[in-house]
Amino acid sequence: MSAVSSSSWLYGAIQRRRNRGLGGLYLIVAAFLILYAVLFPGILSVGGFSKFTQNWFPLALVTMAQALLMLNGGITLAIGPLVSLGAVIAATTMDGVFGVPGGIVAVALTGLAIGAVIGAIVAHLRLPAIIVTLAGSFIITGVALILLPRPGGFIPGWLSNTLAGHTPVAFLLLVVVLVAWKAFLATPLGLGIYAAGDNPVGAFRSGVPVERAKVVAFALSGLLAALAGLFVAAQTGSGDPVIGTPFTLNSIAAAVLGGVGFLGGKGTMRGAICGSLLLSVMINVMFFLGFPPVAQYIAQGLIIVGAVAVPELLKAWRAKR
Repeated sequence: MSAVSSSSWLYGAIQRRRNRGLGGLYLIVAAFLILYAVLFPGILSVGGFSKFTQNWFPLALVTMAQALLMLNGGITLAIGPLVSLGAVIAATTMDGVFGVPGGIVAVALTGLAIGAVIGAIVAHLRLPAIIVTLAGSFIITGVALILLPRPGGFIPGWLSNTLAGHTPVAFLLLVVVLVAWKAFLATPLGLGIYAAGDNPVGAFRSGVPVERAKVVAFALSGLLAALAGLFVAAQTGSGDPVIGTPFTLNSIAAAVLGGVGFLGGKGTMRGAICGSLLLSVMINVMFFLGFPPVAQYIAQGLIIVGAVAVPELLKAWRAKR
């Protein structure tokens, strides 16, 4: 059996197991969306839908970035700092010689490079991802503060109007990202990321380049986080070296809401996207119901604890029966 066919077989088996339980998640998301539409009927208009998707889009990107690593058996604490660095690079390069195209390329290459370096350290030095990304988060934050000590920089008005205006461009961009992800999954390396997270030893014996898959997963995760920072900069019209801080916790909470496990081999990217949508809607519903902003942090902490503890409690309960 060839490496490609072995990976395809592994991926098919993994997907059949991971898809279980998504129906319940879809129903919960639908229920919250209906509740949100009742509380805020304006979401049914083009402008309201555009504003909602603009707020959801960066969270969706960072959730995909986090889920990529969780599905591969890792986790990253550098999501928030990478968002901040992406925003800072966008705000400090777009008024230069190369303009907006150069700024976008700079943001993308920075995210890819940082993610690849972190992934190489984790994969080749066999260091825990949580430790490497924690150290990386401090370094990345320091670089962002050096480049832009305080909020500022330059984002062209037309770019902000295009990405964060009154048209659903953010939703269209998310569709493009999801199509690109689906296409990537059809490649041997894309299949390898899933297979390596589910069973690294079995994947290696089937010809999957496990270490390369890990490096690629980190690189793509860095790319998505940096692009989320670019979008946030377009929303605010400037760069901010600490604006991405909440996204680290949010990305983990959204991923576990979507059924992605901490240890790899559990969850799907579809579930992660639904988790990000559910978290975004929950935050908005809490706002309209008058909950204070601090309640959002408490809710996210409870989500993470519950998502980890409930399956274990159910497993223990079933074992006693």
